[in-house]
Amino acid sequence: MLQTSASGFGWLAASALLASTGEARTSVIDPLAPKAPPGFARAKRVIFLFMKGGPSQVDTFDPKPLLDRDDGKPYPGQKPRVQFAPTAALLRSPWSFKNYGESGLPVSELFPHVAQCVDDLCILRSLHGTNPAHGGALLKLHTGSDNFVRPSIGSWVTYGLGTENQNLPGFITICPTFAHGGVNNWGAAFLPAAYQGTPLGNATIPASQVQVEHIRNPRLTPAQQRAQIDLIGQMNRDHLEHVGPNPALEGRLNSFELAFRMQMAMPEAQDISRETAATRRLYGIDDPVTENFGRQCLLARRFAERGVRFIQVTHSDGDVQWDQHGGLRKGHAKNALEVDKPIAGLLRDLKSRGLLRDTLIIWGGEFGRTPAAEGGRDGRDHNPEGFTMWLAGAGVKAGTAYGATDDYGWYATENKVHLHDFHATILALLGLDHERLTYRHAGRDFRLTDVAGHVVTDIFA
Repeated sequence: MLQTSASGFGWLAASALLASTGEARTSVIDPLAPKAPPGFARAKRVIFLFMKGGPSQVDTFDPKPLLDRDDGKPYPGQKPRVQFAPTAALLRSPWSFKNYGESGLPVSELFPHVAQCVDDLCILRSLHGTNPAHGGALLKLHTGSDNFVRPSIGSWVTYGLGTENQNLPGFITICPTFAHGGVNNWGAAFLPAAYQGTPLGNATIPASQVQVEHIRNPRLTPAQQRAQIDLIGQMNRDHLEHVGPNPALEGRLNSFELAFRMQMAMPEAQDISRETAATRRLYGIDDPVTENFGRQCLLARRFAERGVRFIQVTHSDGDVQWDQHGGLRKGHAKNALEVDKPIAGLLRDLKSRGLLRDTLIIWGGEFGRTPAAEGGRDGRDHNPEGFTMWLAGAGVKAGTAYGATDDYGWYATENKVHLHDFHATILALLGLDHERLTYRHAGRDFRLTDVAGHVVTDIFA
């Protein structure tokens, strides 16, 4: 009786809320309604800056003096049993490192702008995964599994917390890549469809041209569309009364309602014309080299301040990406130049608006690179054994480095952070317990971290 009564009171409150926005026409409660986190939440939202291809840790945020000293010599340890490609002698970094900020953390000359924000970063130098191939590694990073179709981290977050803006999706991915897992990297798998990511363009489309498909209806007015959705909704509700609960059908009803509301909210969120010239310069939108990624980062900030729960921004150049088996000097220099200023601009902009204190920024790729050269003397192979990612913002210890790789940067050795640990930590920063955030499917309870994962509380402020 108490359970039924409590549900009834919840439904009355939800009905009042939906009525205030014109949504009481459907009996299906919005699954994206905001939910209070069960634990202490340091972060309210996430922006994931994904560097597809695998940036080299020893060339960016994890300097190795012994690698410089022993350049050209054989690697003195045991190489991994499974490698993506054969590697030769050790290869020193072509870029120098300097210490920055009050923290004195070292950053490569590849990132002069991000280096000025180093006191806001929490650099994790001991990440490690399980898969040396892009496809499996991307899926592992995004879903926790490299061999099964599982919900993405953005889907788990919106499932656990909903979103703060009912007129926008809870999970948006900007210019995602279709390669190496494609839609599975932002899909909801067996979670309800409402929690899957909404792609805004893809990696082959300039950010200035991305938009949600069919955001405008050239044939019907809003009033006509509203009448159409009401009719469809009523017919589907009649159907549900006869056949009982149907998650797929209920998901479609919710998607129709969200799509209707997005027609006004999404174009406004994407319109950067009212941003000041200073803001556009901050993100590098005035420079053709940084304009594309800068625009993506600015859109991420605009979505974040409008209550979108999880936003992913992907840097993926179809020719080069961060996957430099050869052409390391040219490729990494090009990629870093494109993203360095926009990332620093995003950090500064969020901080100036007071958003950095409850927005978690994640930077990194699916794995790192080997300290040994591949082929000639200008490339590095895939390395999931030890690599670097960094966090900034809500609840992390700023101006710190956590964990370490070996003297040459091949294996994570100190305070190792497996990707399951990484996912557990991200959820914990959002107030979610990775062991309790589960969904029952096919006879068992699933979670993002499967049956593993430990929260790295040492990096919490």
